[in-house]
Amino acid sequence: MSAQDRVTCMRWVAEAQASGASRENACDMLGVSVRTIDRWVTRPEDLRKGPITVPKNALTPEERSEVLAIANSTEFANLPPCQIVPRLADVGKYVASESTFYRILNAESMLAHRSKSQPRKHVKPEELLALSPNQIWSWDITYLRAEIAGKFYYLYLPMDIFSRMIVHWEIHEVENAELASEMIEVACIKQGVCRDQITLHADNGGPMKGATMLATLHRLGITPSFSRPRVSDDNPFSEALFKTLKYCPAYPEGGRFAGLEAARVWVEKFVEWYNNVHLHSGINFVTPASRHLAKDQAILDQRKVVYESARQLKPGRWTKETRNWSRPNIVELNPGRKTKQMQSMSSGQQAS
Repeated sequence: MSAQDRVTCMRWVAEAQASGASRENACDMLGVSVRTIDRWVTRPEDLRKGPITVPKNALTPEERSEVLAIANSTEFANLPPCQIVPRLADVGKYVASESTFYRILNAESMLAHRSKSQPRKHVKPEELLALSPNQIWSWDITYLRAEIAGKFYYLYLPMDIFSRMIVHWEIHEVENAELASEMIEVACIKQGVCRDQITLHADNGGPMKGATMLATLHRLGITPSFSRPRVSDDNPFSEALFKTLKYCPAYPEGGRFAGLEAARVWVEKFVEWYNNVHLHSGINFVTPASRHLAKDQAILDQRKVVYESARQLKPGRWTKETRNWSRPNIVELNPGRKTKQMQSMSSGQQAS
């Protein structure tokens, strides 16, 4: 940047500040940092000389042209540099490293999909929002160890992601799509779910995507949703629930159950505790059952009153606002743009 350009930039920043704009925003508009402006004010002459030597490992123009010629030759036009460099080495030739090939192709805007096949598409899972119970369920199957080595019992466990409540559970000695479809149908009957009411999210396991299961979902009017292959984070609610189950203090010592009936008795007690006693951190420490039945708002309002009363008794102990006991009204699965819009709208309504 010339000396005249620097003077112009400093004058524009000063004029922007005089008009009420912040210095940082003015510098951002000009594409310079505040520190650079400060340096120009104290030292108008730019004494930096820049690099005065050429790196020893820099390629010559001829070598750079050879890299481009090889990458675009008939033999290597459809291959990436990670394939080109080893093939050159096999014929006793070294031109440049693999990273250098990539860097030169990138500088020439040639680092794109080069073969005839379609490039890999990264498809993000569908964004789902739950604004009330029985809109989105998440489910999965986890194994429970038996006392016999190599034998397992399989726990089928659907939950409502808005309330985190376990809506149904079953334990079987096998896992398959037939049992899964029967389990979901019973869960819908228990919860009074109507046709076209819920979306059921699961991973890509066989019981989740079996023909019998998909046919049952279609018959019940349930919209299926699936995680991306080998991405456990797409089904976080069920994964977190299984961790709570297997790491709770009451879990059997050694993680083994004496039999199928013993496993069912234990899981029944766990579900009762989880739904009706456990204060879930994801829903501001109310029980899943109270949130599922819309009783959580009264509980949270009462907590707010308690904290406000404590603040009025001893205001010196409170330097900021009291703890936030507001109700989370939106629960998202694979959040994206829609979630941000809904959250901003919710924040605006609460502010008004």
